[in-house]
This record gives sequence, structure tokens and C-alpha cells, in this order.
Amino acid sequence: MSKKKKYDFRPNEYVVYPAHGVGRIVAIEEQEVAGFSLEMFVVAFDKDKMTLRVPTDKALEVGMRQLSSPEIVERAMETLRGKARVKRAMWSRRAQEYEQKINSGDLIAIAEVVRDLHRNDDQREQSYSERQLYEAALERMTREVAAVLGGDEVAAMKRVGDVLTARAA
Repeated sequence: MSKKKKYDFRPNEYVVYPAHGVGRIVAIEEQEVAGFSLEMFVVAFDKDKMTLRVPTDKALEVGMRQLSSPEIVERAMETLRGKARVKRAMWSRRAQEYEQKINSGDLIAIAEVVRDLHRNDDQREQSYSERQLYEAALERMTREVAAVLGGDEVAAMKRVGDVLTARAA
């Protein structure tokens, strides 16, 4: 078994950490933890004003991944264009499923949450927890779309919004 594990992440590269969304690797540093020397990725989430240190040998295990490809972003947009699939299960069970999809870090799964929880102006009002989940999923999705397409979050939000409103028409 090799001591060093190869990884494909580099400083100044954007990555997706499942529980927090898109962040940028600002450094790879050695840190002593409990008497052991560990190599860590230092990932900054500027929007949340948060820094996360992830051991390099655990990065893939915890689900840290490269940004999605433009093809996957297009598949996510196609997912948004689809018909909302709302199960008839109790809200608490559906909310748990939505939370798992958001925290999976999978762009397609996050797009499913956005699609399923999106409300048009003529539809009934969302509950507080429904709106919280929708906004969390929408924010994760727009951050990754912006990072992949090289634009800003406002342009990404407009693009996602246009797809959602076109679906309703």
C-alpha cells in the first residue's frame, strides 16, 4: 500500500465540497494534528467567509470533486426543464431526501431539488422550510454553474431563472 495518494487538485482551482458547495483551494499545507503530520487542502468559501482544511488523503473519500463539466451543466439545465416530480410522502420524509440531494454535491440531484421545489407566481405559497431548501439548492446550483461557465453568479442565477420560467410557459 502506498503512503502517498495521488490527487488531482491544485492551488487556485475551484472544487465542490458536498456539504458546502463551490470553494477554491488556496493552498496545500502541512499541519501537525495529534502528533501526526498531515498534508491538507485549504479550501476557501469566499461567499460564506469560511475556510475548510481537508486532509489530502481523505479528500476523495469525503466527496470533494472537480467542478462539473459544461456537459453536466447542460444536463442539469435539462433536468430543470422537466416536470416537477413531487412524491406524495410526508413533508418530513421529502425534506430529508431533498437535504441529502443538496448535500450530495451532485449537480443533477441539486437541479432536481430546484425543479421540484420551484413555485410560479400563480402557485400556492411555500412553507418556510420548503423555501429554505429551495434557496439552498438554488444557491449551490448557481455557484457551480457560474464557476463552470466562467461567469458571475448573477448571470448564472438569471440563466437558471430563465429556464425555470420558460418551463412554466
